[in-house]
Amino acid sequence: MRGSRLLLNRPWWLQVLIVFALSRMVTTVIVLLFARAQGENPWTGANPPYLSYAAIWDGNWYKIISYFGYPAELPVTADGHIGENAWAFMPVYPFVVQALRWATGAGWELIAVLVSVACSLGAALVFHRLMKHVLKDDGAALFAVVLFCVAPLSPLLQFAYAEAAGLLLLVSALYLVVLRRYGWVFPVVAVMALTRPSGLAFALFVGLHLVHRFLVRRTDPFPVRDRVVTVGLAAFSGVMGFAWLVIAWIATGTMNAYTDTELAWRAAYIGYGELVPFTAWFQGGNWWLGEPWGAIVVVLLILGFAAFLFTPIVKRLGVDLRLWLASYATYLLAVFFPQSSTFRLLMPMFPALGALAVPRSPVYRILLVVVCIAGQVGWMAIGWGVDGRDWTPP
Repeated sequence: MRGSRLLLNRPWWLQVLIVFALSRMVTTVIVLLFARAQGENPWTGANPPYLSYAAIWDGNWYKIISYFGYPAELPVTADGHIGENAWAFMPVYPFVVQALRWATGAGWELIAVLVSVACSLGAALVFHRLMKHVLKDDGAALFAVVLFCVAPLSPLLQFAYAEAAGLLLLVSALYLVVLRRYGWVFPVVAVMALTRPSGLAFALFVGLHLVHRFLVRRTDPFPVRDRVVTVGLAAFSGVMGFAWLVIAWIATGTMNAYTDTELAWRAAYIGYGELVPFTAWFQGGNWWLGEPWGAIVVVLLILGFAAFLFTPIVKRLGVDLRLWLASYATYLLAVFFPQSSTFRLLMPMFPALGALAVPRSPVYRILLVVVCIAGQVGWMAIGWGVDGRDWTPP
């Protein structure tokens, strides 16, 4: 524990930087070991170098968007349905990477990875400030950052994916709301909603935040100006949540271009169909586990998560972050079909790591870090590594 005391005596930003650098070293070793064992796959040859390996799966879609943009004509399958295409992926990350590639002349994979690493470091720094604000404990705030940096899906923080950029924007927006600097949230939401699907979940969060502040206004004043701005922010977030759907509609001439594109990815499981809110998890549960156990497990998951939000340790996060967790979970329940990408789609719930960071036992903390690193190995094996005609995209 002498090392941890020495670390805590450093400036907070240096603490985060040291934790981030050490965690990236560990993760890079894990990734390189998997790359060394990787066979030939649809994107690379056998034993690919790090940068090539870090840009497979959806990274290839982002590269296509960077070079060629989005298709004006949607691909159609043999049976007349919209097939998988670039409209499933939002434009901020690939366009930023392309702009930097053009400005520097560097390779696309290098720039894509560097953008993700820079955004990840930014997210870790802002996350520390958010945790310090809500937990009021320097040690817990730093350990929350440790968990963020070594979490099972933390390899994505240094891959050619938009997740790191999305997390930086999200944690910045959450921090600003917690500080009640609502005006600054508008531009963050505008970019965030075009980086990863998040606008609708954030609109629900701001709406719940507004209701809560109104209900407790006698003990926590809620000035008229704040009321007006938060109503506007909720509405703006909702508009941005639909913005990409409208853009896809205008660009392709097909009103449901985005939603049908997203549905194409679940067609391999349950076939083509309409997007009916709050049905996909039950369909997925029944697909994976059969009836009636699939639906029963989904109901138990919903009840278990609701109970989790009211546990004493999670209450330490404060009302606002718990409202975000509830809002994002509701969004996923409404629109997402559970499959191998579920773990990645859960990443925006990372503020919950703050609850896990509260216990101070050194043994607990060491074991939790070990479990997280082991989780990285497990996720790389199940999600990222490609085994023949792999049907488990990360």
